[in-house]
Amino acid sequence: MPIVKYPRATEPLWHEWDRKAQKCGLRHTVYAVNGDHYTGEWLDNLKHGKGTQVWKRSGAIYSGDWKFGKRDGYGSYSILDPITKEYKKVYTGWWKNDKKCGYGVTFYPSGERYDGEWSDGLRSGWGRMYYRDGSIYEGHWLEDRPGGQGMLRLPNENRYEGGWKDGKKHGPGKFFYLDKGQLFEGTWAADIPKCGILIDFGRVEAPAPTQYPIPKV
Repeated sequence: MPIVKYPRATEPLWHEWDRKAQKCGLRHTVYAVNGDHYTGEWLDNLKHGKGTQVWKRSGAIYSGDWKFGKRDGYGSYSILDPITKEYKKVYTGWWKNDKKCGYGVTFYPSGERYDGEWSDGLRSGWGRMYYRDGSIYEGHWLEDRPGGQGMLRLPNENRYEGGWKDGKKHGPGKFFYLDKGQLFEGTWAADIPKCGILIDFGRVEAPAPTQYPIPKV
């Protein structure tokens, strides 16, 4: 009866080397196969504690707290500007389970900035958003969009104060037309005023008041 020999399953050498070099505590820079590298603390072969991770492909860098291999705690994330070759800060704040969570500040490529609370990587809670056109929204956020009570101030100083839903004006609210000296108070639905009252408000001080005041009822 012929004897059949099966090739013995071989394990990559790096598996053995990795077992012999289980990382725990503060270590020098450790390089991954793809060129990424990490300098900092370890626990049971996982990034844990304070450390800095650099991603070779994107040029991004994270410096801060780690917990069992994930960004968790306080840290800063930056990307490399391809033109100036300098690092530009993208986010500084709190993390949980590798996502933005808690208070933090995000800088967007367009020049916009968000300063406020996060949950599971999305803007959620209280926050202030500085838009590119000069508008500023300050209030509550839900799933990365204004939701709840908030105020939007436009570049011409006109502003809306009231309810929001899915990033749009929704519910009772007030719109101050400070350029004309008028105030609209009523109910909104999906950014559209449905019903309300329009009255003169600071008409004398307004830079561009209407020709005639609104007659009193």
